[in-house]
Amino acid sequence: MNGNPLNIPPVSIATAKAALIEQYAHPRLRQRATMLWGPRGVGKSSVVRQVAAHFGVPLVDLRLTTIEPVDLRGAIYADDVQGKTVWFPPEFLPGADQPEGLLFLDELTAADQRLQISAYSLILDRRVGHYRLPDGWQVVAAGNASFHGAVSHDMGTALADRMFHFNVQTAIDAFLAHAIAHQFAPEVMAYLRVRPDRLDDTQAQLANDHLVGASPRGWEDVSSVLQSGLGAAAQRVFVQGRIGAANAAEFFGVLRELQAGTDVLRLLAAQRGPETLALLPRTLDGLYGLVYGLLAACTEAPALARALEIVEQLPELRGQLGSQAALPLREAQTLAMELLLQRALETGLEGAVLDSPAYQRYTDQRRRDGLQA
Repeated sequence: MNGNPLNIPPVSIATAKAALIEQYAHPRLRQRATMLWGPRGVGKSSVVRQVAAHFGVPLVDLRLTTIEPVDLRGAIYADDVQGKTVWFPPEFLPGADQPEGLLFLDELTAADQRLQISAYSLILDRRVGHYRLPDGWQVVAAGNASFHGAVSHDMGTALADRMFHFNVQTAIDAFLAHAIAHQFAPEVMAYLRVRPDRLDDTQAQLANDHLVGASPRGWEDVSSVLQSGLGAAAQRVFVQGRIGAANAAEFFGVLRELQAGTDVLRLLAAQRGPETLALLPRTLDGLYGLVYGLLAACTEAPALARALEIVEQLPELRGQLGSQAALPLREAQTLAMELLLQRALETGLEGAVLDSPAYQRYTDQRRRDGLQA
């Protein structure tokens, strides 16, 4: 493909997942294959696994760059009874004993073109050789276009016309929701909240002809490095080896500021009032570092109740910031309250929120301001 021929608007991975769930639930729509286009690490593979898990159906995940054409078409043998050669279908394709499921053809556009011919038969005709895909199965394919910086073969219009196409792009809100659910390092979440443009720098990477750059999958690995207990020198080696030297340098600069300006444990142990106010961060990075640090620390009801008190005091900083009065204190407070409530609902700690005077005062103030019904 030349340039960017995807003349469809981008959607988030969460939107793509919701659409795939609705497609699978409709027997007629399930008969039509769907193609997920998107850059590396955006979550194309994982979202297909999540859809299969949502319905509790089997998933056949074929990484097309790792198999040969004969692996998909099957083996040929001589049938003496019929007096002809016959194809044996491969064991990994679903049989009649599996009437429903998802067949995922990953890395479709990067596969050898001879293999693509067999894959296209599954997509176009739902069969390959003498094998036929059961009617209850849905085919989902995924791949990169050339402008995503990956090895890619052209897809002809005849094939493209037989599929639904989703242009899946990175979205910071969807990534942060995923990061919260999987307990990423709070430093990574705070950094990307303030610098969402660093989530995926594929285009800059291609423009500068760099091999290594940032991607959602890369930031997940950075989170693992930070949570691994490695020494500072080793952390730097691994992080810059995963997202590139320039990205790593900026990230570690912010990380030093977060570590110096946000001491979540001291805040949780401090008394409500002036002692807490004195420990609150005075920078944008520190502010969001506090939000995600508190979220990570709230594993029990007492910590959650105390975190709500800390967040309640954020607007009090405005009188002490001087030239930094433009900090989004109310926005950060709202984000923190929403995330803490979500965490409480997920962990069965909602009682700690509902019983919290700090949370009650917060909701009362929002009603007075006309922000909450």
